[in-house]
Amino acid sequence: MSLLVKAQRDASHLVRITPQSAGWRHVGFDAWHLAAGEELQIDVAEDRETCLAVLRGAIDFDTGALRRERFGGRASVFDAQPPHALYLPPRSSVRLRACDAVELALASAPATGRYPARIIEPAAMPRSTRGTGSNERYICDVLPQSEDAESLLVVEVRTPAAHSSSYPPHKHDADDPPRETQLEEIYYHRIDPPQGFAFQRVYTDAGDLDETMAPHDHDVVLVPRGYHPVVMPHGYRGYYLNVMAGPRREWRMRNDPAHEWMLKL
Repeated sequence: MSLLVKAQRDASHLVRITPQSAGWRHVGFDAWHLAAGEELQIDVAEDRETCLAVLRGAIDFDTGALRRERFGGRASVFDAQPPHALYLPPRSSVRLRACDAVELALASAPATGRYPARIIEPAAMPRSTRGTGSNERYICDVLPQSEDAESLLVVEVRTPAAHSSSYPPHKHDADDPPRETQLEEIYYHRIDPPQGFAFQRVYTDAGDLDETMAPHDHDVVLVPRGYHPVVMPHGYRGYYLNVMAGPRREWRMRNDPAHEWMLKL
Protein backbone atom coordinates (compact mmCIF):
# COMPACT_ATOMS: atom_id res chain seq x y z
CA MET A 1 0.00 0.00 0.00
CA SER A 2 1.01 3.62 -0.48
CA LEU A 3 2.33 5.50 2.52
CA LEU A 4 0.24 8.52 1.45
CA VAL A 5 -3.35 8.47 2.77
CA LYS A 6 -5.55 11.02 1.03
CA ALA A 7 -8.07 12.98 3.09
CA GLN A 8 -11.82 12.73 2.42
CA ARG A 9 -12.27 16.48 2.03
CA ASP A 10 -15.99 16.25 1.23
CA ALA A 11 -16.73 14.46 4.52
CA SER A 12 -16.66 15.61 8.13
CA HIS A 13 -14.52 12.59 9.04
CA LEU A 14 -11.44 13.65 7.09
CA VAL A 15 -9.05 10.82 7.90
CA ARG A 16 -9.14 7.48 9.69
CA ILE A 17 -6.00 5.43 10.30
CA THR A 18 -6.13 2.19 12.31
CA PRO A 19 -3.26 -0.20 13.06
CA GLN A 20 -4.99 -2.64 10.71
CA SER A 21 -5.28 -0.18 7.82
CA ALA A 22 -1.68 0.98 8.32
CA GLY A 23 -0.31 -2.55 8.60
CA TRP A 24 1.40 -1.96 11.93
CA ARG A 25 0.74 -2.46 15.66
CA HIS A 26 0.48 0.81 17.56
CA VAL A 27 -0.59 4.15 16.07
CA GLY A 28 -4.16 5.13 15.25
CA PHE A 29 -5.37 8.51 14.04
CA ASP A 30 -8.59 10.34 13.13
CA ALA A 31 -9.31 13.91 12.01
CA TRP A 32 -12.67 15.68 11.74
CA HIS A 33 -14.13 18.94 10.53
CA LEU A 34 -17.29 19.93 12.42
CA ALA A 35 -19.57 22.87 11.68
CA ALA A 36 -20.93 25.01 14.50
CA GLY A 37 -23.51 23.04 16.47
CA GLU A 38 -22.45 19.60 15.22
CA GLU A 39 -22.00 16.91 17.85
CA LEU A 40 -19.68 13.93 18.12
CA GLN A 41 -19.27 11.08 20.60
CA ILE A 42 -15.94 9.29 20.86
CA ASP A 43 -15.80 5.93 22.65
CA VAL A 44 -12.30 4.75 23.49
CA ALA A 45 -11.56 1.04 23.05
CA GLU A 46 -10.72 -1.10 26.06
CA ASP A 47 -7.07 -1.45 25.02
CA ARG A 48 -6.31 2.06 23.69
CA GLU A 49 -5.43 5.46 25.12
CA THR A 50 -6.18 8.65 23.19
CA CYS A 51 -5.22 12.29 22.97
CA LEU A 52 -7.90 14.57 21.54
CA ALA A 53 -6.43 17.85 20.23
CA VAL A 54 -8.63 20.80 19.32
CA LEU A 55 -6.63 22.03 16.34
CA ARG A 56 -8.97 24.89 15.45
CA GLY A 57 -12.11 26.37 16.99
CA ALA A 58 -13.70 25.53 20.35
CA ILE A 59 -15.88 22.75 21.75
CA ASP A 60 -18.09 22.01 24.74
CA PHE A 61 -17.28 18.53 26.06
CA ASP A 62 -18.34 16.13 28.79
CA THR A 63 -16.53 12.93 29.76
CA GLY A 64 -18.59 12.32 32.89
CA ALA A 65 -15.59 13.11 35.08
CA LEU A 66 -14.47 16.22 33.17
CA ARG A 67 -16.56 18.93 31.58
CA ARG A 68 -15.60 22.18 29.89
CA GLU A 69 -17.31 24.85 27.78
CA ARG A 70 -15.58 26.67 24.92
CA PHE A 71 -12.54 24.46 25.18
CA GLY A 72 -10.00 25.57 22.57
CA GLY A 73 -10.32 28.74 20.56
CA ARG A 74 -7.27 28.76 18.31
CA ALA A 75 -8.11 30.32 14.95
CA SER A 76 -5.62 28.30 12.88
CA VAL A 77 -3.01 25.57 13.26
CA PHE A 78 -0.57 28.15 11.87
CA ASP A 79 -1.02 30.38 14.93
CA ALA A 80 1.93 30.39 17.33
CA GLN A 81 -0.24 29.42 20.31
CA PRO A 82 -0.52 25.74 21.37
CA PRO A 83 -3.76 23.76 21.05
CA HIS A 84 -6.00 22.56 23.85
CA ALA A 85 -5.96 18.79 24.36
CA LEU A 86 -7.65 16.05 26.36
CA TYR A 87 -6.12 12.73 27.45
CA LEU A 88 -8.60 9.83 27.56
CA PRO A 89 -7.78 6.37 28.95
CA PRO A 90 -9.20 3.03 27.77
CA ARG A 91 -12.96 2.42 28.18
CA SER A 92 -13.77 6.13 28.45
CA SER A 93 -15.95 8.29 26.25
CA VAL A 94 -16.41 11.95 25.46
CA ARG A 95 -19.44 13.80 24.10
CA LEU A 96 -18.67 17.08 22.41
CA ARG A 97 -20.36 19.88 20.53
CA ALA A 98 -18.67 22.34 18.19
CA CYS A 99 -19.07 25.97 19.29
CA ASP A 100 -17.94 27.17 15.86
CA ALA A 101 -16.11 25.65 12.89
CA VAL A 102 -13.83 23.06 14.51
CA GLU A 103 -10.97 20.81 13.45
CA LEU A 104 -10.21 17.88 15.75
CA ALA A 105 -7.44 15.28 15.79
CA LEU A 106 -7.55 12.05 17.78
CA ALA A 107 -4.34 10.08 18.35
CA SER A 108 -4.47 6.59 19.83
CA ALA A 109 -2.12 3.82 20.93
CA PRO A 110 -2.15 0.69 23.12
CA ALA A 111 -2.73 1.11 26.86
CA THR A 112 -4.01 -0.75 29.92
CA GLY A 113 -5.62 2.15 31.81
CA ARG A 114 -2.81 3.30 34.08
CA TYR A 115 -3.68 7.02 33.89
CA PRO A 116 -7.01 8.86 34.34
CA ALA A 117 -8.59 11.35 31.96
CA ARG A 118 -7.13 14.83 32.18
CA ILE A 119 -7.08 18.18 30.43
CA ILE A 120 -3.78 19.20 28.86
CA GLU A 121 -3.62 22.98 28.98
CA PRO A 122 -1.67 24.96 26.33
CA ALA A 123 0.54 26.49 29.02
CA ALA A 124 1.79 23.00 29.94
CA MET A 125 3.03 22.24 26.42
CA PRO A 126 6.77 22.89 25.91
CA ARG A 127 7.66 24.91 22.80
CA SER A 128 11.00 25.18 21.06
CA THR A 129 12.75 26.09 17.83
CA ARG A 130 14.86 23.56 15.95
CA GLY A 131 17.39 24.11 13.20
CA THR A 132 18.85 27.29 11.74
CA GLY A 133 18.47 29.21 8.50
CA SER A 134 16.23 27.44 5.99
CA ASN A 135 16.11 24.43 8.33
CA GLU A 136 14.40 26.35 11.15
CA ARG A 137 10.99 25.13 12.36
CA TYR A 138 8.79 25.57 15.44
CA ILE A 139 7.84 22.76 17.81
CA CYS A 140 5.01 22.31 20.31
CA ASP A 141 5.10 19.13 22.42
CA VAL A 142 1.44 18.36 23.00
CA LEU A 143 2.09 15.04 24.80
CA PRO A 144 5.85 14.51 25.28
CA GLN A 145 7.52 11.59 27.02
CA SER A 146 7.90 13.71 30.16
CA GLU A 147 4.10 13.70 30.63
CA ASP A 148 1.93 10.76 31.69
CA ALA A 149 0.81 8.32 28.99
CA GLU A 150 1.46 4.64 28.32
CA SER A 151 2.36 4.69 24.61
CA LEU A 152 1.44 7.97 22.94
CA LEU A 153 3.73 10.79 21.87
CA VAL A 154 2.12 13.80 20.15
CA VAL A 155 3.85 16.87 18.73
CA GLU A 156 3.03 19.80 16.41
CA VAL A 157 5.55 21.27 13.96
CA ARG A 158 5.20 24.48 11.93
CA THR A 159 7.58 24.82 8.99
CA PRO A 160 8.05 28.19 7.21
CA ALA A 161 7.81 28.37 3.42
CA ALA A 162 10.93 27.19 1.57
CA HIS A 163 12.23 25.45 4.72
CA SER A 164 13.03 21.81 5.40
CA SER A 165 11.82 19.90 8.45
CA SER A 166 12.51 16.55 10.10
CA TYR A 167 15.94 17.33 8.71
CA PRO A 168 18.67 16.11 8.54
CA PRO A 169 16.75 12.93 7.74
CA HIS A 170 16.34 10.83 10.86
CA LYS A 171 14.80 7.49 11.75
CA HIS A 172 13.55 5.64 14.82
CA ASP A 173 12.86 2.07 13.72
CA ALA A 174 15.38 0.04 15.74
CA ASP A 175 15.01 -1.05 19.36
CA ASP A 176 18.52 0.02 20.36
CA PRO A 177 18.28 2.37 23.36
CA PRO A 178 19.72 4.77 24.26
CA ARG A 179 20.85 5.37 20.66
CA GLU A 180 17.52 4.67 18.95
CA THR A 181 14.01 3.47 19.77
CA GLN A 182 11.36 1.86 17.59
CA LEU A 183 8.39 4.15 16.94
CA GLU A 184 5.69 4.12 14.28
CA GLU A 185 4.71 7.62 13.18
CA ILE A 186 2.11 9.54 11.20
CA TYR A 187 2.32 13.02 9.71
CA TYR A 188 -1.00 14.85 9.44
CA HIS A 189 -0.23 17.67 7.01
CA ARG A 190 -1.80 21.11 6.76
CA ILE A 191 -0.73 23.58 4.07
CA ASP A 192 -1.10 27.38 3.90
CA PRO A 193 -2.43 28.49 1.42
CA PRO A 194 -4.42 25.24 1.22
CA GLN A 195 -4.00 24.64 -2.53
CA GLY A 196 -0.29 23.95 -1.96
CA PHE A 197 1.60 20.79 -1.14
CA ALA A 198 4.67 19.51 0.69
CA PHE A 199 7.32 17.00 -0.33
CA GLN A 200 8.07 14.06 1.95
CA ARG A 201 10.40 11.13 1.37
CA VAL A 202 10.44 7.88 3.39
CA TYR A 203 13.47 5.68 2.77
CA THR A 204 15.72 3.10 4.43
CA ASP A 205 19.47 2.49 4.45
CA ALA A 206 18.99 -0.69 2.42
CA GLY A 207 16.77 1.02 -0.15
CA ASP A 208 14.02 -1.59 0.21
CA LEU A 209 11.68 1.29 1.07
CA ASP A 210 12.02 4.54 -0.87
CA GLU A 211 8.84 6.53 -1.51
CA THR A 212 8.58 10.24 -2.28
CA MET A 213 5.16 11.89 -1.91
CA ALA A 214 3.46 15.26 -2.32
CA PRO A 215 0.91 15.42 0.52
CA HIS A 216 -1.78 18.08 0.18
CA ASP A 217 -3.82 19.80 2.88
CA HIS A 218 -5.20 17.26 5.43
CA ASP A 219 -3.36 14.27 3.90
CA VAL A 220 -1.50 11.79 6.10
CA VAL A 221 1.89 10.18 5.51
CA LEU A 222 2.62 6.87 7.26
CA VAL A 223 6.15 6.24 8.50
CA PRO A 224 6.46 2.56 9.47
CA ARG A 225 10.28 2.73 9.31
CA GLY A 226 13.09 4.63 7.69
CA TYR A 227 14.13 8.27 7.36
CA HIS A 228 11.34 10.78 6.64
CA PRO A 229 12.36 14.38 5.78
CA VAL A 230 9.85 17.08 4.74
CA VAL A 231 10.42 20.10 2.47
CA MET A 232 8.04 23.03 1.89
CA PRO A 233 8.05 24.75 -1.52
CA HIS A 234 8.45 28.52 -1.89
CA GLY A 235 5.25 30.38 -0.98
CA TYR A 236 3.67 27.64 1.13
CA ARG A 237 4.14 27.12 4.83
CA GLY A 238 3.50 23.76 6.41
CA TYR A 239 2.12 22.31 9.61
CA TYR A 240 2.05 18.70 10.67
CA LEU A 241 0.81 16.83 13.70
CA ASN A 242 3.04 13.88 14.56
CA VAL A 243 1.72 10.85 16.42
CA MET A 244 4.27 8.26 17.52
CA ALA A 245 4.05 5.04 19.49
CA GLY A 246 5.99 1.82 19.84
CA PRO A 247 7.09 -0.86 22.31
CA ARG A 248 9.01 1.73 24.37
CA ARG A 249 7.65 5.24 25.10
CA GLU A 250 10.89 7.03 24.41
CA TRP A 251 11.90 9.14 21.38
CA ARG A 252 15.48 8.35 20.39
CA MET A 253 16.40 8.89 16.77
CA ARG A 254 19.39 8.39 14.48
CA ASN A 255 20.31 10.80 11.70
CA ASP A 256 21.20 9.58 8.23
CA PRO A 257 25.03 9.58 8.41
CA ALA A 258 25.25 10.78 4.81
CA HIS A 259 23.58 14.08 5.74
CA GLU A 260 24.71 14.62 9.32
CA TRP A 261 27.55 16.90 8.17
CA MET A 262 25.14 19.82 7.82
CA LEU A 263 24.67 20.01 11.60
CA LYS A 264 28.16 21.55 11.70
CA LEU A 265 27.19 24.48 9.47
